[in-house]
Amino acid sequence: MKKEAIILLNMGGPNNLNEVEMFLKNMFADKNILTMKSNLVRKMVGGLIVFNRTEASQEIYRELGGKSPIVGHTKKLVAKLQKNLGENCIVDFAMRYTPPFACEVVERLNKEDVDKIYLIPLYPQYSTTTTKSSLEDFETCYHESGANALFVERKHFFENETYNKAVIENIKKSVGQSEYRDFDIVFSAHGLPQKIIDAGDVYEKHVKRHVEILKEMMQRENMAFHDVHLAYQSKVGRMEWLRPSLEDKLKTVRNRGVVIFPIAFTVDNSETDFELNIEYREIAEQLGFKDYRVCSCPNDSDLFVDALVEIYEKMK
Repeated sequence: MKKEAIILLNMGGPNNLNEVEMFLKNMFADKNILTMKSNLVRKMVGGLIVFNRTEASQEIYRELGGKSPIVGHTKKLVAKLQKNLGENCIVDFAMRYTPPFACEVVERLNKEDVDKIYLIPLYPQYSTTTTKSSLEDFETCYHESGANALFVERKHFFENETYNKAVIENIKKSVGQSEYRDFDIVFSAHGLPQKIIDAGDVYEKHVKRHVEILKEMMQRENMAFHDVHLAYQSKVGRMEWLRPSLEDKLKTVRNRGVVIFPIAFTVDNSETDFELNIEYREIAEQLGFKDYRVCSCPNDSDLFVDALVEIYEKMK
């Protein structure tokens, strides 16, 4: 009997400290990340970035227990999705920059009688730097293997209501029994160089639309935050990036309580567990915030699993 497969795609993260350099090398060799036309220039610039960042990045992952949390969360998500869908649909995942790589997953798939593969990048909003890169990577590995299953792709899902219910649920958990009016909420998206947006990447448009959808949902749920903001994190280098930065945004928030939701991520990783929870917490404390809270990503929540089932069913 022919089988279908759902493959969840994400950027990945080091499974141990020895993989940190590999993670950085693969990321900055990606033509969708460093967009210069010359492969030689990309290799030189990427090599310089890796040289300058490896040691500091290893310290970050050392504080997180020696690895990124992204693979562990993804394995749990895959297991729950597999249990929901049953044996006739294979559920697996591939990472862009660290194991398990796409070619490993393709090798496993080719041992099964699979005739249709559903690719779902775990990025709510589309970007050439994430969605396009992950899809291209998997498709290249698959076609080079000589197999011939049919691909069906989902390029974004920020409008999926069930997914957004998972987001709202985590925001509610973060606020708990506190009063919403005592907090501003900042939706923090991973930043991008402005030149990538200027070249036609729709990421910024998707993020802004996503914030509007969540604002409407929060209003219906009587989640009356003092104010709602959008900011961008994770800037690297001197070039112009999307604004406002999260640090600059925090400087403008007059309320002394703030809730941060990482709107561009579905699974917790170093940018959420370290950058938001540790680095920006220190900045917030220096700025005089009395209460600084970071929401978890949906990870393997039941609502996120339900959303992925819905996405898969609509792709069929």
